[in-house]
Amino acid sequence: MSAVAWIAVGSLVAWVWLLLGQGFFWRTDQRLPSRAAPERWPSVAVVVPARDEAAMLPVSLPSLLAQDYPGSAEVFLVDDCSEDGTGDVARALSVRYGGLPVTVVSPGEPEPGWTGKLWAVRHGIALARAREPEYLLLTDADIAHEPDSLRELVAAAESGGFDLVSQMARLRVASVWERLVVPAFVYFFSQLYPFRWINRKRGRTAAAAGGCVLLRTEAAVRAGVPGSIRQAVIDDVSLARVVRRSGGRIWLGLADRVDSVRPYPCLADLWRMVSRSAYAQLRHNPLVLLATVLGLALVYLAPPVTLAAGALGGGAVAAWAGGLAWAVMTGTYLPMLAYYRQSLWLAPLLPFTALLYLLMTVDSAVQHYRGRGAAWKGRTYARPEAAPDQ
Repeated sequence: MSAVAWIAVGSLVAWVWLLLGQGFFWRTDQRLPSRAAPERWPSVAVVVPARDEAAMLPVSLPSLLAQDYPGSAEVFLVDDCSEDGTGDVARALSVRYGGLPVTVVSPGEPEPGWTGKLWAVRHGIALARAREPEYLLLTDADIAHEPDSLRELVAAAESGGFDLVSQMARLRVASVWERLVVPAFVYFFSQLYPFRWINRKRGRTAAAAGGCVLLRTEAAVRAGVPGSIRQAVIDDVSLARVVRRSGGRIWLGLADRVDSVRPYPCLADLWRMVSRSAYAQLRHNPLVLLATVLGLALVYLAPPVTLAAGALGGGAVAAWAGGLAWAVMTGTYLPMLAYYRQSLWLAPLLPFTALLYLLMTVDSAVQHYRGRGAAWKGRTYARPEAAPDQ
């Protein structure tokens, strides 16, 4: 067989393995597990780190204030050195909407060795612990919750004996680029961290979705959170790892009624969102980067290329193997598009989207070696040691 045919066959074999051997990552049925109302509703402290989120808070914060939770709950919003009046907006919304009590604090710039978000989380948790809550809900300032969100999270944790329950918020898909890139972001994440593997009682895979994490307070203490992950850029995955390593049970699934309201209208916005931490995910290792690029090329780019090459004279084996690999890839992407209520005709475009992610990952590495590192909201974490737990 020709080299093109061998590449096509290799891609097809890879897709058969991904279809059957990677925790059925492509299925979207991992939602909140079976749950029942506890006899006593435990107390909860909601910690919201916020940096320059004045535009997001009018959409997200009222949803927290309106939580229909039968137990004691309080919101602690940490204004992380914002320059847009985030703290004032939060106070005004609390007065306007009422509901859960809100405390707004501003801890100042982070100490060396801390990322900004985790510095804010540290202060929020320290303030919350004075109330001795049994659970902490760590949620981002761009996340909107349905009124029963907290109640359902706590019921799931109590019923299942989980120390950490996390839901991946449904990201916004309004612009053309969001429709093309966002569902694939969740698809690739679940391929890297299959939810079924995470949710096994004695599983080794660990991950969480930072926008919505319910954490048992005693588990946080046992795992040394947030100090044990204070340098992590990819804080949600690091959090899940230290909780699991300390003996905690974790669960992660897709959300039905928790949504991100942050817009990414342009490709440049999505590019920055992905590239800021992509190389950190690869542990700043050039060999892992090379393997990732080659793997993405074989798995996602080779099927359409070898199909075209085979059809143009490269041989029937290349055409058939490339076409079948592309078909399997397309089929595995359909459930995620359906979850995001997007046209299923976007599924065959996944190779193009994967090419964008490949370029974003390479750009992330280029920015790192130029000394710019993982940049977000005016802060840069340039050195590998700034994220040892990812």
